[in-house]
Amino acid sequence: MTLNTQTLKFFDIKIGHFPDRSARWLLQDKENVRGLLEIIARELVDHIDFNQLTQINRSFIPDTLREQEADIVLSVPFKRELGTDEILIYILIEHQSTVDISMGFRVLYYMTQIWDFQRRESESSNILKNVLRFRPILPIVFYTGDSNWKYPLTLEPLMDIPEELSGFIPKFDILFLNVKETDLTELTKSGHPFGWLLTVLQKEQSDKETISRVIIDAISNIINLDKEQGVQLQLAINYFLLLILHRRSADEHEELIKLIDQEVPKLDYSLDSLNLSGLSTAKKIVV
Repeated sequence: MTLNTQTLKFFDIKIGHFPDRSARWLLQDKENVRGLLEIIARELVDHIDFNQLTQINRSFIPDTLREQEADIVLSVPFKRELGTDEILIYILIEHQSTVDISMGFRVLYYMTQIWDFQRRESESSNILKNVLRFRPILPIVFYTGDSNWKYPLTLEPLMDIPEELSGFIPKFDILFLNVKETDLTELTKSGHPFGWLLTVLQKEQSDKETISRVIIDAISNIINLDKEQGVQLQLAINYFLLLILHRRSADEHEELIKLIDQEVPKLDYSLDSLNLSGLSTAKKIVV
């Protein structure tokens, strides 16, 4: 692979709110959603048909509340038990780059909006109320910030609750990944490329020697994937380039980009097949 001037110009397009937009872009990829769940809920992965993962249009939230909408809402078949019938579930992924004490409430709000959307759809389809079954929702908070997240993902931190009223507080589980504080072995134990990609994000603000080492380690592990998963390597390289150009100092750019170029010299690297919408509106460029 040779990263030419035209390509670097493409990647050097400044992206506002890079942590949030890049995380949303990564998680629009079905394999990365699988990789995320292999880290935080491995016991559920074999029940989910990721090939049928479908992104839901988030327009069900009113325009006045659009700034508060969840990052990604997906629907996917879920097998109750291996080899048995399937039900349709939702996966709700909320990315955070800052700590939010109100996250428990926000997730609950998004969940009720999704169920209300399902209710309104059933009414418009003339489905009887006694037939409607709300679909289970798997809520995930994907946190990539640097501050320590010390608040539980519940409603209790927002309330002054007498013991006598504690039973009236809604309770539900939320899957949580704190990328910066998760041990390397936990991120990579499944061997999925997304875990190795996260090891680079984890060290995005470390010294140049450390970030160089983790980039080399990540690429060397991802590059051994089966050929049919090669697109994951291309996506990872894209992400590493964007991370370097948006999160590292300018005097490091040339050296770190050259490092990537040296690590994957034989990669058939093309932006043609990758969806970079949401990161920029750049023209098609082939390296």
